[in-house]
Amino acid sequence: MILTDTHTHLYYETDPAKLTELMQRSLDNQVNRLFLPNVDSKSIPLVFGLAEQYPQHCYPMLGLHPCDVKEDFKEELAHIYKEAKLRKIYAIGEIGIDLYWDKSTLSIQQEAFRTQIGWAKQMGLPIVIHCREAFDEIFEILDELKDDKLRGIFHCFTGDAAQAEKVISLGFYLGIGGVLTYKNSGLDKVVQDISLEHLVLETDSPYLTPVPFRGKQNESSYLVYVAQKLADLKQIPIEEVARITTLNSEKVFGV
Repeated sequence: MILTDTHTHLYYETDPAKLTELMQRSLDNQVNRLFLPNVDSKSIPLVFGLAEQYPQHCYPMLGLHPCDVKEDFKEELAHIYKEAKLRKIYAIGEIGIDLYWDKSTLSIQQEAFRTQIGWAKQMGLPIVIHCREAFDEIFEILDELKDDKLRGIFHCFTGDAAQAEKVISLGFYLGIGGVLTYKNSGLDKVVQDISLEHLVLETDSPYLTPVPFRGKQNESSYLVYVAQKLADLKQIPIEEVARITTLNSEKVFGV
């Protein structure tokens, strides 16, 4: 069985011994493929440090997180773009729009999002979208820029059935994480009616820890609990969930 964590910030752990333990627990739980999104220019060395340490298991992505789109966002974008051209990466991400924390930056978030979608098309890469309280704003841009090059993942999807159908119609995968295991999230009811061919798995560690570890720091090894919940919902073996979602990750990332 091979499980793929399509979105993990495991590199936030800067203690080498603890990071080694996190990776070992991940591999022990058969989470063998980890995709690492950065958030800003400062996180780039951390992403590549872990990817270089575990080249058979870790795959870097680069982008400017919408919560890090500030007054200096054009300088940040220039730095990240330069790194993206110099290094081997597998997606532009995580990028998008977040209106939960700060609605006042919407216009520059939109500009940064459009710019980075342009990078992805130019480089032939998928995008990994962060969407928080911003489905309408993100759909507007994706509809505007839609073509045969636009593809990727809606990271940490927590929307309703209609939003899920819209994501799928745009040719994107739904990133399903620990929220699936939360009792009152409603995500289980949405996912139950969606074919596995549209889903990929993720942890978003160290955030959104699944049950039974909710309230503690998340890690990639816990992806097995998300996979098991999905297997229970679909009434199929966890190995089948792993097989299909990993195949989906291979399709979107090309590796």
